[in-house]
Amino acid sequence: MDVLQAISNRRSHRAYRKEQLPEEVLSSILRAGLESPSARNRQPWHFSVVQNAELIQEIHDEAAKVMGKSGSPRFSDPDFQIFYHAPTVIFLFGEKDFPWSQVDCGIAVENMALAAEGLGVGSVILGLPKPAFAGNRADELKARLACPEGYDFVIALALGYASDTKEPHDLREEKISRIV
Repeated sequence: MDVLQAISNRRSHRAYRKEQLPEEVLSSILRAGLESPSARNRQPWHFSVVQNAELIQEIHDEAAKVMGKSGSPRFSDPDFQIFYHAPTVIFLFGEKDFPWSQVDCGIAVENMALAAEGLGVGSVILGLPKPAFAGNRADELKARLACPEGYDFVIALALGYASDTKEPHDLREEKISRIV
């Protein structure tokens, strides 16, 4: 698929079929993340791939528990799950002490989302798991996800074969200023 077409077609999917991605598809998506540019080529990321539905649910439950304290209405919906029951979730952790880790992880997650689109895989980029890595179980969950020492959660990417459709969002040309 042409890269501009992948950008135009990509949507944030919130419903997935249960089937796992074939290894060659997942490997191609991960390679796209590894090929991302980063400040000073530091590559300050670590990708943890989770395909264990129980662990994914545990992370959701911990985020819900932490967010529940702040009264987030999303978590009061019993059908809501922050990963939308995607069969695969990639957690991106970034170096704590590198000032560009969040930007670099953002570039990497978008590369992976576009690669997924090009391969016919649905995705949604998620910041909402963050509270799970700030609660009482943060260290335990980071250890279970093989998060290296000195890294923190930055963003996640849920992946799977989408079972929903979504119209493109409105383009807001007024968000562009041209200075000549």
